[in-house]
Amino acid sequence: MAAVQQQQAMQKNTLYVGGLADEVNESILHAAFIPFGDIKDVKTPLDQANQKHRSFGFVTFLEREDASAAMDNMDGAELYGRVLTVNYALPEKIKGGEQGWAAHPLWADADTWFERQQQEKEMLKMQAENKAAMETAEELHRKKLAQDRQGEMEEDTETKDDPMARAEADALSHSDA
Repeated sequence: MAAVQQQQAMQKNTLYVGGLADEVNESILHAAFIPFGDIKDVKTPLDQANQKHRSFGFVTFLEREDASAAMDNMDGAELYGRVLTVNYALPEKIKGGEQGWAAHPLWADADTWFERQQQEKEMLKMQAENKAAMETAEELHRKKLAQDRQGEMEEDTETKDDPMARAEADALSHSDA
């Protein structure tokens, strides 16, 4: 928890600076932001293909207030003919891991991932059991309906074959009329 709070506190000290001209390097960026307070670090990530910065950088101040003042004053400012975009930097994301935050090692999510996998297996097993139970119940219901129909047919057959039952049925139908 303290590491997360420290990470969040650090993020408020770090500014994203976008729209950098090709001529701007870490020294120039440092010089442009030093009037607002003591700087802890300046980074301009490089494009691996051409080894030039990717038109943005990060400036980390020692104090939050200094970062805030720099953001307020430098956002929209011009440096080497280019208009700068200055915002608080978002936490760096890494590929992999459920939360994707660089503050967490990849294996930090392993326990929750494993638990979720177990829960999914359990859920699938329960769903399969419920489906099997429903199919069995439906099959039993179909058999019962078929037996009932068969019983009704046998009763009709017995009435047709038995002269006394036939006479009784005729008498009942005539008395109703």
